[in-house]
Amino acid sequence: MAVILITGGARSGKSTRAEARARSFPGQPVYIATAEALDTEMEARIATHRARRGTDWIEREVPLDLVPALVATDDGGARLVDCLTLWLSNLMHAQRDWEGGVKALAGALPRLKSPVVLVTNEVGLGIVPDNALARSFRDAAGIMNQTIAAAADEVEFVVAGLPMKLK
Repeated sequence: MAVILITGGARSGKSTRAEARARSFPGQPVYIATAEALDTEMEARIATHRARRGTDWIEREVPLDLVPALVATDDGGARLVDCLTLWLSNLMHAQRDWEGGVKALAGALPRLKSPVVLVTNEVGLGIVPDNALARSFRDAAGIMNQTIAAAADEVEFVVAGLPMKLK
């Protein structure tokens, strides 16, 4: 079983890379989407992702309960979680224990049978945000990414569509 974390900035090509990695495993891939279409712009983004992927994926929309979704879809094709950053945002917005959620995810990953490819954003490369909420999110994302990277078998950083192997 492989756990692969793919990180990068916005529009870096990380989702396309993750889709290719998930398809490289045998079986029908499962796309676990954490995004919610709360406005027309997000609806368009989701439609773009779906069109690019095609129809050969099993899709699950999972804004909050990621670990149960991974367990429920285990023992089949590879699972692609896109993305952890939105999942974190959803947890924080719902006032859930994001730290406990991240720890639960990191603990569950090694016990899964089927491969998991996880997408996350690297949000800590820019300037320090000017407000407390944005700084809190940036810090939480950094902690989450470190925790999941430690649990992953492989970690890639994607820049301009080019993957760089970190682990």
